[in-house]
Formats: sequence, C-alpha cells, structure tokens
Amino acid sequence: MAGGNPVFDRLNKQIEKERYAGFGAPQGSPQQPGAQTQAATTGYATQDAMSAQQLNDMYARQSAGPVDTGRVTLDDVIMKSLGLFALLVAAGAVTWVTVSGSPGLARPIWLGGMVIGLLLGLAIAFMKTVSVPLIVLYSAVEGAFLGAFSYTINTIPNYKGVVLMAVLATACTFAGMYAAYAFGLVKVNNRTRRIFTFMLIGYALFMLLQLVLQWTGVLSGWGFGGSGMLGIGLSILGVGLAAWSLAFDFDSIDHAVRLGAPARYSWLLAHGLIVSVVWLYIEFVRLFARLRD
Repeated sequence: MAGGNPVFDRLNKQIEKERYAGFGAPQGSPQQPGAQTQAATTGYATQDAMSAQQLNDMYARQSAGPVDTGRVTLDDVIMKSLGLFALLVAAGAVTWVTVSGSPGLARPIWLGGMVIGLLLGLAIAFMKTVSVPLIVLYSAVEGAFLGAFSYTINTIPNYKGVVLMAVLATACTFAGMYAAYAFGLVKVNNRTRRIFTFMLIGYALFMLLQLVLQWTGVLSGWGFGGSGMLGIGLSILGVGLAAWSLAFDFDSIDHAVRLGAPARYSWLLAHGLIVSVVWLYIEFVRLFARLRD
C-alpha cells in the first residue's frame, strides 16, 4: 500500500533529510574543499593554460541534465514501472496457465505467494538501501500470487467475469486518479497525508485481524460482513483507500523529481506504484465478488 506506505514515507524523509537539490559544489568553487587554497596559489593559471578553442567548446556544451548528474527522472520511473508491471503480468499469465493444467497447485501458490510477497514488501520498505533484486523478485512473486488467485476466482461459477471487470476497473481508476492529480482536482499536502496514514493503519490492522480469524475458522467467505451491506461497504472503503493512495504515489514521484533524489530511488518509486496497483485490483475483485453474491 502506497501513500501511507513505508516505501514512500521513507523516501520522502530521506529526500527532506539529505535535500538532494544537487550533488556537491562544482569543481573549484568556494564550497569545494581546498578550492580557496588552490585559487590563492595558482591564480588564473588553469584558465590561462586553456586554449581559446577549449573555452569555446566548454561554453558550447549543453548543461548537465538529471540523467547526467544521476538523479531521478520521470521517464526513468515510468520505464521501471512498466518493466516491473510487465514482469508481474508475465508471471501471472504463466501461473494461470500452470494451475489450469494442475488445479491442485492454485491454493499453495496463492497462499505461498501472499506470504512471501508480504515478507518481501516489508523487507523492501524498511531496508536502509534500495535492493533492486528484491524489488524485481517482489513483482515476480506478486504476479504468481495474482495468477493463482485470479484463476481460482474465475473458476467459481458465480464469479465468472469478475477478474476481467477488476482489471478494467483498476486501469480506469489509475488513469482517472492520474488525471485528477495532474489537473489539481486531488490535493496532496501534509494534512491529507496524516489523515490517510491513520486511516491506512486502521484499515491494515482490521484486515490483519480478519485474516487471522479466517485462518482460525472463526470467519469464513469474504470475512466481516460477508456479502451483505456491511461487507460491500467495507470493500468500497478498501477501493477508496487504494485509489486515494495513487494520488500520494504520484505526489511522491513528483516530489522526488523536483528535489533531485538519487537515481536509485526510481526503483523504489516504481515498486510503490506496483504495490498500490496490486492492492487496488484485489479490492476490486473482493467488491465485485460480493456484489455478485
């Protein structure tokens, strides 16, 4: 889950702490250690040693951009997000085909992928360094989980078509939230972040409790509220939170690009988007399934 997600919270704190508006002072500037001493002892010797052609070449050279200085760019985040999403879809498709031939594998892959994905997500969120292998592995594991989960839902007669509806709803919601953020219809600030974080923590604890009660047999089916009005209301709340989290993801990406975060954080930003999209898809599946019941 992003927005109130530790992935984006850690990134924002890191950016604010280190204030990556650039990476050090230019060579020979007063801020560079030893630059004043060097200037005092050499005067204009360095400049005099340069030919007119060298000076012309230097002034004609284009200014260094974010890519040249090793900073996050929007294009970089987009490309990495597309790459991780393609891996997720490919893993999901392979798993779907595999379990369709051996239906008995669906449940182990589903449960195993859910647990492993959760552990990987926590590791990525709280590690002090950005681990690209773990991020890539997370997308593959989540793809396997979604493939087995979606196949299982699709085999239930009453839920035929729910998976396709959830895919379309997720894509439309993503596009709608991006447009709303881009045109300023959705505002992200410190106050809304705090509100969302508290709501997310409460919802996460509620879902954890529900999961424990389902595993122990106290609850069955879709959990609290079942497929009644309460259950549908809870699913609508989950969809709303997941959709709202996308706006915070977009803002975190924009914030990182504007402040010039290190390029390695583009992987973390892309991972955060994948987390939100997966969460939104699962909430849509739960909602449409409950409506079918």
